[in-house]
Order: sequence, then C-alpha cells, then structure tokens
Amino acid sequence: MIKRPRERDPVVIQREVTSLMVPAGIEVKLVPGLAGYITQALGGSFTLEIEGNLFRVSGDDADAIGRNVDPAPELPTDITEQDIERLVWDRLRTCYDPEIPLNIVDLGLIYECRVVPQPDGARVVAIQMTLTAPGCGMGEIIVQDIREKVEAIPTVDCAEVTIVFDPPWDASMMSDAARLHTGMF
Repeated sequence: MIKRPRERDPVVIQREVTSLMVPAGIEVKLVPGLAGYITQALGGSFTLEIEGNLFRVSGDDADAIGRNVDPAPELPTDITEQDIERLVWDRLRTCYDPEIPLNIVDLGLIYECRVVPQPDGARVVAIQMTLTAPGCGMGEIIVQDIREKVEAIPTVDCAEVTIVFDPPWDASMMSDAARLHTGMF
C-alpha cells in the first residue's frame, strides 16, 4: 500500500532533485539535507514549502523526498477505444495546479480531448486546454504534467497539448464539486 502524505508533512531532501519554483516555473535544484513541508500532494506530484518558497517535485522523483513513486497504468488485453479515452480522462484528473488543490478537469481547464488511433496500433491524444489566467506561470508545468501522465499509458505515443484562451476561462467552467470546494457555489 502506498502511503499518501498529509499536508504539512515534514520532508527532508534525500538526493539532489530538479524542482520547479511555484508560481514562476523556474527550474531549481534542491540539495540533500534541505528541510521543509509538503503543502500539497495530489496527483502524484508534490508541492513543498522550503525556506518560505514553494517548489513542485514530480512524482517520478518521489524517492528524493522519501515517498513512493506511483506505478504506471496497465492495460487489460481486451481494451476498447472508449476504455482508452476513459483512462486518459482519469489521468487528466490526476493533474493539479500546484497552487490550487483541484484537478484540471474539475477546474474546467480541458476544452477538448481526442484519442486518435494510429495505423501501427499506437495512439495520439490531442488535448486543448486553457489556464485560469493568460499570464499563469505554471502553464508549461501543467502541460508537462499532462504529457507525462498521458504518455505513461501503454500504446499512447504522444500527447499533443495546446493551450488556448478562446473562450477565456471563468469560474462557471468549474464542476459543481469544484465550486463547492472553493466556496464559489
């Protein structure tokens, strides 16, 4: 069983790890011995508070903070295209804004998601998404998280993620659960 960290769990960096400073998206190397707290552990990635700054550590580097790496998804042998599409949506629901504890699907950031079968049996997933604000510094980080999680699905060769701003995002695009969670209902 994978131990899920609680918010504000203390953490010590155990090996050098590349992180992204939140919200600027600047790449920063965290060195062994740095101590801080996990402020968000959702979707397999971690947001850490260290010395008053926030850093995002990918789930693939969970061992650098003493946590377990989530296993890659597996496909049954009798999978259908609809099953693949459901799995893609499930993986998108594991992508979180590092500052907001809501997944990008419930936030209403995904405008389109198409699974395109290829002649060789592989698949390309075409995703159109937006951001809560055009100047959001975490956009490319969220895009990279989407690519990593969707491309981890066996037979998916490529996740093509395009950021669009038409129509502009607003809170009405959030799911009812997300609006309730944020008090915007």
